[in-house]
Amino acid sequence: MKRLGISLYPGRTTFEKDRAYLEMAAKYGFSRVFTCFISLNEQDGAKQEQLKQTIAYAKRLGMEVYIDVNPRVFANLGVRADDLSLFHDWGVAGIRLDLGFSGQEEAMMTYNPYGIKIEINMSQGTRSIDQILSYQPNKEQLTGCHNFYPHRYTGLSYDHFARTSSAFKALGIPTAAFVSSQSATLGPREIAEGLCTLEMHRELPVEIQAKHLFMTGWIDDVIIGNAYASEEELKKLSQITPEIPAFTVNMCEGATPLERKIVLEEPHVYRGDVSEYMIRSTGSRVKYKHASFPPHNTREIRRGDILIDNDHYGQYKGELQIALKPMKNDGRTNVVGRIEEQELFLLDFLKPWSPFRFERL
Repeated sequence: MKRLGISLYPGRTTFEKDRAYLEMAAKYGFSRVFTCFISLNEQDGAKQEQLKQTIAYAKRLGMEVYIDVNPRVFANLGVRADDLSLFHDWGVAGIRLDLGFSGQEEAMMTYNPYGIKIEINMSQGTRSIDQILSYQPNKEQLTGCHNFYPHRYTGLSYDHFARTSSAFKALGIPTAAFVSSQSATLGPREIAEGLCTLEMHRELPVEIQAKHLFMTGWIDDVIIGNAYASEEELKKLSQITPEIPAFTVNMCEGATPLERKIVLEEPHVYRGDVSEYMIRSTGSRVKYKHASFPPHNTREIRRGDILIDNDHYGQYKGELQIALKPMKNDGRTNVVGRIEEQELFLLDFLKPWSPFRFERL
């Protein structure tokens, strides 16, 4: 099951602000919270109390809290791999290990009696997961999560992300990654130039980042890395349908009511006999074979155009397509809409036989 999450940094804000953000996120169906204990002053008892208060409130709202820790935190708190009772007392659902332990220690942690998930750093690319698996962990308690990168240009390349994410997914381990709100400014430390996993996401609207992560097929949970995202951003993320990718479309002014209905209301499936020029959805040509599709807006075709063949295309009339490349138009194809420019790259991640849909800008 795909989930959405937010991030909170109790060491740098107030409980009142965190509480309001938690309530808003819960309203939109967010079910996961990330918080960074590594950046918290472990000697500051007041901040620890604020952290525990935040965890308890999130749990009351039905949300799971994961805290970021490392071997230094374990040592300073007196926590051992075979005794996670302190984290259980705090009420956490999982601990994210920013830095690895010995492999045997992580495996031991997965057998904790409290059901606390042990989350492995996916971004390092060291194959430490193989070392952990060699010690026979309880895989039911093992998850993975990428880093976020507050410094501009330091985020993961897509190739590295693909290698590390696919490796975890192939092992059947649940995964997570971070996206960055364009309205939030708060991170675990002073520098917070966006808190995304992939560098290519840094300037994109948060919902496009999330659509991309889900469309790769490698990420289960998407977490907003910075705080506090706007209510509009939370709402847009809540409207994403992870299993059915949605492309944001600008409909052409001259599109007919039937063409608008086909684009925006009919179900679509990427036909499996793949063309390098277009994505084809053929159900509409069958359903509306007796309808008329008069020619209009038969301009030359560009990548990202939404097309419906008109009355002059014989048995193909009524078929919907998305252009993947520029094409000549001999007058038999109506250009009825266009995918929003920032989402054009998502076309490369739609898989044959996948359902998809459109939503208006």
